[in-house]
Amino acid sequence: MIRIRPTRFVVAGSLLTLIGVLTAPTMLEAQADALPDSVTPAMVAEGATLFQGAGICAACHGPDGTGLTGPDLTDDEWLHSDGSYESIVERILAGVPADSSKSGIPMLPKGGSQLTDAQVRLVAAYVWSLRLEEAP
Repeated sequence: MIRIRPTRFVVAGSLLTLIGVLTAPTMLEAQADALPDSVTPAMVAEGATLFQGAGICAACHGPDGTGLTGPDLTDDEWLHSDGSYESIVERILAGVPADSSKSGIPMLPKGGSQLTDAQVRLVAAYVWSLRLEEAP
């Protein structure tokens, strides 16, 4: 009969946790390196909160940005901008008229929300980052 000491599992588990902790900053740095120059990971996080809440973006674009009545924001197909951070900011600020909307439903300026221009920039940072999750 083989006896395995529980301490070996604790040590192995602790080692895996340590590896995860040590590599987590590297993953965050890699994401930060991929962001546009004026965008920080903190902006992306704040933008995600606004996207789900006060920005009311999730009502049309879905909670994960894959689209409902509004288009999918997670793929590489941009219907009303070139996909750059600044063009996403501009599109959110201006909205999309019904005659330009694929669904025929307009997106009001700022999505019809009461976001400030600074908050729009946060939401745009989050929207821009949605494509990063799809990358290999």
